[in-house]
Amino acid sequence: MTNFHENANFIWQVADDILRGSFKAHEYGDVILPFVVLRRLDCVLEPKKDEVYTTYNKFNNKLDEDKLKPVLIKTSGLNFYNISKFDLRRLAQDSKNIEQNIWNYLNNFSKNVRDILDNFQIDKTIQKLQKNNLLFMLIDKFTEIDLHPNKVSNHQMGYIFEELIRRFNEQSNETAGEHFTPREVIMLMANILISEDVEELKTKGIIKSIFDCCAGTSGMLHITKEHILTNINPNAEINTFGQEINPQSYAIAKSDALILGEKAENIRFGNSLSEDRFIGDTFNYMLTNPPFGVSWKKEKDFITSESNNPNGRFTAGLPRINDGSLLFLMHLISKMDKKGSRIAIVFNGSPLFTGDAGSGESDIRKWIIESDMLEAVVALPEQLFYNTGIFTYFWIVTNNKHAKRKGKVQLINAVSFFEKMRKSLGNKRNYITDEQITNIAKIYSNFKKSEYCKIFNNEDFGYTKVTVERPLKDEKGKIIKDNNGNPKPDSKLRDYENIPLKQDIDEYFKREVLPHVPDAWMDRSKDKVGYEINFTQYFYKYEKLRSLEEIDRDIMQIEEETEGLLKEIMS
Repeated sequence: MTNFHENANFIWQVADDILRGSFKAHEYGDVILPFVVLRRLDCVLEPKKDEVYTTYNKFNNKLDEDKLKPVLIKTSGLNFYNISKFDLRRLAQDSKNIEQNIWNYLNNFSKNVRDILDNFQIDKTIQKLQKNNLLFMLIDKFTEIDLHPNKVSNHQMGYIFEELIRRFNEQSNETAGEHFTPREVIMLMANILISEDVEELKTKGIIKSIFDCCAGTSGMLHITKEHILTNINPNAEINTFGQEINPQSYAIAKSDALILGEKAENIRFGNSLSEDRFIGDTFNYMLTNPPFGVSWKKEKDFITSESNNPNGRFTAGLPRINDGSLLFLMHLISKMDKKGSRIAIVFNGSPLFTGDAGSGESDIRKWIIESDMLEAVVALPEQLFYNTGIFTYFWIVTNNKHAKRKGKVQLINAVSFFEKMRKSLGNKRNYITDEQITNIAKIYSNFKKSEYCKIFNNEDFGYTKVTVERPLKDEKGKIIKDNNGNPKPDSKLRDYENIPLKQDIDEYFKREVLPHVPDAWMDRSKDKVGYEINFTQYFYKYEKLRSLEEIDRDIMQIEEETEGLLKEIMS
C-alpha cells in the first residue's frame, strides 16, 4: 500500500503549487479537502461508472425518481452513485468546457453526496478557481493520485485527512484544543473499552452500537468497529453513529461512511451540547475526544436552562465557562443504556482536580464517583497529539461495573509507555507501539496493584471542606460575642480544612487544628463535600537527594576540565 506520507505530501504540494498567490494559505483546506473527497469517491465509483450511466439513460424516462434510485444503487453496488458521464479524469480531457462540465458532474451525484459537497461549500470554491483560471489545472493534477481503497486503505485515508487538516489548521492558527486523536491512542481506548465484554461480543448474532459526539473525521468509530470485527467477532453487527460540529470534518466523516457501506444518515451535523441530534437514543459504546479548554459561553443560556431541568443532561453541575470538557461527559452519560454502556473520553488534567468543593467540576466528579460510574483513568505520555504536547488522560466510565470493580477506581500510569517517532508530526513526537498497547490493556485487565497501577475505593477521592472559625477580638484582645453570648467569627481569620471522607472530622480537628489554634471552632453548617483525583501524587516516586560530597566532586571535575580547555585555547 502507498505510504500515507507520500500521498499527504503530494496533495499538500498540489495546494502550494497551484493555489499560492490566488488563495490565502488559510484557505487551502477549503479548496483541497473537497477535491480529495471527490477523487476518493471517483476511484470507488469508477469500476461501475459506465454501467450506472447506461442504466440511468435506459430507465430515466420509464421510472420515477423513487423507483430509479434503488436500481442505480444496485447497479453501483454502493450507497451512492453519479449519473453524469463525467468524472475527474474525463473532466481533465476537455479544458475548454471545464466549468460547464464540472457542474454537470457535481449536480448528478446522489443526494447523500450532494449534502457532503454542500457542507464543503464547493460552489464558492469552484467559482473562485475558475475566476483565477486554476480549475482545470487542479482537476488535472488530482487525476494523478489513486485513492481507491485497494491502494489506500480506510485506515491510511484517515491519516491522510488528519495530516492535511493538521497542516491547514496550522495555517489558520486553529486553537490547540481542537486536535485529532492519534490512531494508536484510539486503539488503546477501544481495546480497554471493550475488554470487559469480549465474551459477550463473541456471541452469535450480537448487535452493538458505537457513538462519538465529537466525531471529527470518524476515526474513533471506524477503528473501534474494525477492532471488534478483526480481533473478536467478524460476524458481529456493529452500527456506528456520530455528530460533528465542523462542516469539513462532518463532510469527510459522512463520505467515509458512504465508502464503507455504513448508514451515512447516522453521521449528523451540529453542536452536541446545544443541538443534540440523537435525543432519546442510547448506545453500547461511546468514545470521544472533546476540545480541551474551550469556552461554552455561546451555549451558556441553553446549557444553564437545561441544567435546571430535572430530566436534563447537566443537572450534576456546570464547569467553569472557559472549559466545557465535562459537559461532553455528562452528555454521553445521558445516552447510557439501562442494561449497561461504556464510555472512553479523552481529557487533559484539569477535569481530574480543578474546582474546590461545591464548584461545578467537583460536583460533577462527586456525582460520577458516588454513582460508581468511574471505572478507570489512564495517564498517557506527553507529545502524543498533533497540535498539543501536554499530558492527557482518558477516563473509562460505565453504569455496569463487573463485580470485582464495584466501588473501586483503577488508575493506570502509562506515561512511560511510548517510543520516539523518527519524524515529528506537528507536536506529535511520541507514539505508543502495538506491544505497549497490549501491555497497558493487560495492566487494566489484571486489575492488580503494581508499579503502573493503583486501585482505590471511591471514597478515597472524597473530602469534606470544613469551615474553621476564630473569634473576633477588640483592640484589647477581648472576644466579641453576639446577642446569644457566642463568639463572633473573624472573617479575616477564617480558614478551611479538607478532611478525607474516611477520617472522623471531630478527631481530625482535635488532632490537626486545636493544638495550633486552641480558640478555633468548626462551623459545620457550611460543610461541603468535594472530590478530586490527584493523579501525580498517587504515583510520586521519591528520589533521594545527592550528597554534598557528590556535588562537590562534580564541581571540582568541571573546574578541572574547564581549566584544561582554557589552557588549550590560550596556548
